[in-house]
Amino acid sequence: MNGTVASDSTPPPPVPGAEQYPALDFANSVYAVPGGHYVDLLGTPEGAEQWLVEHGLAPADAGIRETCAAQLRSLREQVRALLAAQINGTPAPSGALAAVNDALTRAPAAALLHWDAVQGLHRRTAHPTNQILDHALAALATNAADLLTGPDAPRLTPCASPPCIRCFLRHGRRQWCSTRCGDRVRAARAYARRTGARED
Repeated sequence: MNGTVASDSTPPPPVPGAEQYPALDFANSVYAVPGGHYVDLLGTPEGAEQWLVEHGLAPADAGIRETCAAQLRSLREQVRALLAAQINGTPAPSGALAAVNDALTRAPAAALLHWDAVQGLHRRTAHPTNQILDHALAALATNAADLLTGPDAPRLTPCASPPCIRCFLRHGRRQWCSTRCGDRVRAARAYARRTGARED
């Protein structure tokens, strides 16, 4: 991805489909701003922790470090690659498949059988605090896999407003991920009409 990665811009609103699929928000956690720059919400450990907390994937005192933030950014790029392959109708990159499958196996999905004097026999899924990142990666990979293999996959589409790099679930004929992007395209078209008329 070319351009400078910035960290001080108001994030655009969530895209259509992000409420059902947090993996879309995850993929869109890096976005373009005019001037060839990008804002990366996972660009720092603090930003990554804030993003995880806001999405219910980590407690507020998780203590995310750069190695964890880097793992999140790496998985995000693999998810973006799979979304792009789905949108373009091309084969899924093998490296992206391997990365998402690895993340899927990071956290135990089965509720194991336990016994203690208070509760007796009971089932519980392990979630020790030292595995917060593994659980977050597994949850995001699971959600991405559900999106890519489910009935909404054909509705995935890229935003048609350059320089935006976000994707969303299309409803009807909508071409833009947000009102902001739609307004930018309409303003550009109006400007082109005005300058074209002046040249004639």
